[in-house]
Amino acid sequence: MELQLQIKMNPNLFVRDPETSELGKNIIKHGILMIHEIGFEDFTFKKLAQKIGTTEASIYRYFENKHRLLTYITTWFWTWMEYQLIFHTNNLKDSKQKISTIINLLTFQEKDQFFLEHINKDILHYIVIAEGNKSYLTKHVTEDNKSMLFKPYKDLCHRIAEIFLEYKPGFQFPHSLASTLIETAHHQMYFKDNLPRLTDFGLAKDVVLLTKYLNHIVYSALDTVVKKK
Repeated sequence: MELQLQIKMNPNLFVRDPETSELGKNIIKHGILMIHEIGFEDFTFKKLAQKIGTTEASIYRYFENKHRLLTYITTWFWTWMEYQLIFHTNNLKDSKQKISTIINLLTFQEKDQFFLEHINKDILHYIVIAEGNKSYLTKHVTEDNKSMLFKPYKDLCHRIAEIFLEYKPGFQFPHSLASTLIETAHHQMYFKDNLPRLTDFGLAKDVVLLTKYLNHIVYSALDTVVKKK
C-alpha cells in the first residue's frame, strides 16, 4: 500500500510555495528531470521555462535562483528519507536490524511506501548523489544554515546517530559516523558508476559489495573501544 506524502518545507527555500499550484509542481517535476538530464551547471530557468511552456519570470516567482531550487529538492529528499527511516524502523526492536535498514535505505534497497505524483524519487536520488553537495558547498553556507535550510539533513543524521547509540551506548562519535555513512554511501555509488577505479566495486550492477563495505565501516567504528586521554 502506498501512502500519500505531504512534506511541509522551510519557507526560506522559496518565494512562493510550489506545492500550491500546478505550475509550481511542474517546476519541481521538470526541474528534477532536467537537472538529471543535463546537469546542474548547464541547467537554467530559461531552459526550464521553455520545457514547461511558461516564462522565465514565472519561475522566479517561485524560486530566487537555481541554487535555491537545488536546495529545495535535496532538502525534500532528506525529509523523505527521514520519513522512510521512521516508517521502516518503527516496529523494530533490534538495533542491528535498524542499522541494516539504514544502509538499505541509503542504497535504495527498501520499498518506498510513499507516493507523490510529481516527484520521481529514483531520479532525485541520482541528483542528490551527483549534485547534492553543491547545496551547501557555497560561500553563503553560514547564512543558509542560520535560515535552517539544512535542518532536514541534520535531523536525519541525528536520528541515525540515536540508533547508533542504541547499539553502542556511550559511543563518542554518533553524528560524525552518521554523516560519514551517508556521504560515503553516496560518493561510492557515484564512483562505482562514473569513476570505478576509485572504488572496489567497479561497474557492478548491484550494491551487494557496497552494502558489505558500509556495514564494515559502521561496525568497525561502533565496535572499537576508544580510550579517553
